[in-house]
Amino acid sequence: MYVENIGLKGLVADLRVMEEIMNKNNLEIDGQWDYERVTFDKKYIVKEGTYYLRVFGELVEGDIDGRKATVRLKQPVLGKHYYPHGVEYGEEENFPASLVKDCELTLKKVYDELKQYSL
Repeated sequence: MYVENIGLKGLVADLRVMEEIMNKNNLEIDGQWDYERVTFDKKYIVKEGTYYLRVFGELVEGDIDGRKATVRLKQPVLGKHYYPHGVEYGEEENFPASLVKDCELTLKKVYDELKQYSL
């Protein structure tokens, strides 16, 4: 499920600043990067299952490996984890309303902090 109307999609910023703000809001990279992409995850474990809020980013310029990069964010997404298959993002998934609200609040905080550093 895409989390819309937050303002993060298309935001461009320095990766070091972005990572600091994301970590402050419990969104972590934890090895989810390559040389052109990065993913920030927030894991939720609730009675309905395990969910991940994911914010994907793509390299604009620089070096993600060295954390000296400019990154453009994509549309945040919420998915449910199914063992052993992975995370499903489909619209047919049921997401608890309280979970969706927390994701929206988290992303709004990230946006409010990160927008001042937007390039």
